[in-house]
Amino acid sequence: MKKTTTTRYDVAEHLRTPKEMAAYLEACLEEANGNAAFIAKALGDIARAKGMAQVARDAGLSRESLYKALSGERSPGFDTILKVIDALGLKLHAEAHHG
Repeated sequence: MKKTTTTRYDVAEHLRTPKEMAAYLEACLEEANGNAAFIAKALGDIARAKGMAQVARDAGLSRESLYKALSGERSPGFDTILKVIDALGLKLHAEAHHG
């Protein structure tokens, strides 16, 4: 019997265009249920896809602090979230709940 080798799925490898990145963030925002660390981790996935060093530079943060902020282990400050979203070339938008 042949041994099957598997590799860990890395969503960052599948986020190639700004449109895909925005759709991923949108889906994560819907899934998050108010969990800011979950959103931070999603932003981390997008930042890795785009290049963490470049995103850190554009956000005005050190690479280390960006990794920590987007690890999913804690909730970063909203100012950090906004800087990262801007550095990723994305923007937040709001809409009214339906129902």
